[in-house]
Parts: sequence; structure tokens; C-alpha cells
Amino acid sequence: MRRSELLTALETVPPFASPRADLEQVVTPSEAAASLLLAAERIDGLAGRSVLDLGCGTGRLAIGAALLGAAPVRGRDLDRGAIDRAREAAEAAGASVSFEVGDVRTAAGRTELVVMNPPFGAQRRHADRPFWDRALALAERSVYAFAAEESRTFIARQAVARGAHVLDVTPVPWVLPRTFPHHTRRGVAIGVDLWAIRTSEPP
Repeated sequence: MRRSELLTALETVPPFASPRADLEQVVTPSEAAASLLLAAERIDGLAGRSVLDLGCGTGRLAIGAALLGAAPVRGRDLDRGAIDRAREAAEAAGASVSFEVGDVRTAAGRTELVVMNPPFGAQRRHADRPFWDRALALAERSVYAFAAEESRTFIARQAVARGAHVLDVTPVPWVLPRTFPHHTRRGVAIGVDLWAIRTSEPP
């Protein structure tokens, strides 16, 4: 699948119906989502790989992974309404994804790859930490994720503590759209990194 085709597919995944500020429910930009998925494809290959999307929201990363050949693909999110939308979007896209409602802190089941766009901690400090904890615990091979650039030291230390190592950290263009009542501008550019972390050496 070419990048243009992937972008078109990702754009069809709907946003949150009623986004919650406390959960930082904002849409992952399609361009950024495509960059993450294609990085996973380039580094690890997605065909036949098991993938878990932690905090999947309406399913953009999970659906994209499935369209690139990953299987089985799971998505987990606390918001039942978001999961309902994700299931509808996956069916419409012809993507095979199993979605489940639940807190990321209780996510179980090892998987080859974890993909995620966790909260950046803008509303609640350290909101991203449970996501990184579970991602590094569950990924048998690699984690691909977005994070605020000010989290670089924390994430690097977490990776080292888990015996993992950072493959790449790449700044990605990211404009936060006006989503919540306290947002006064149409869009704000923020500093976001795309992380690729190897959790274990491939055989």
C-alpha cells in the first residue's frame, strides 16, 4: 500500500464524537499516523505481526496496521463510545481488528508490536506513564509511539530500565486542532516525537 493510499484510508476513521479533555482525546493527525505505521513497516515489517494499539481511541493506528497486513491486531481504550466508533470504522475499511474496552493499566497478552498515541500529560501530569509502562512490558519486539518532546529523558530512562534500546526519535509535524472549550485557536503547533524502541533483539 502506498503512502497516499494509506493516508486516504486513515482519513476515513472518524474523530471522537464527544472528546473528553481529561482523557486528552484528540485525533492523531493522518500524516503522523502514516509516518508511525510506515516506520514500523520499514523497521520490523507489519505483515503477519501481532499488534496492540494502547489507548486506541477511534482506531486510526490499529486500522492502519491491519490494512498493512498486521495480524492479529487489537485495540484497547477506556472509552466505550470510542471503541464503538472504532469497530464501525474497521468494518467500513475492511480491516480485521479486535477492539476491547478497558484501562491500559490492566492490558494483558504479549504482542510483537505496540503502537500508541498516549496522552501527553497536558491535562493531568504523568498521564502517559501507565501507557509506557504497559507498552514496554507487553511488546515482545518493538514499540512505536508518539510523545511530547519534553518527555524525551523520561522515555529514554524507561527504555533503559526495561532493557530496551531506542532505535529512533524523530520530530513530527503536529498541529493540535481546536477540540475542547478551552481551546481558543483553530490550531496550535506542538513539539511531538515519533519513537521507535526495540524491546528485545530479534532472532
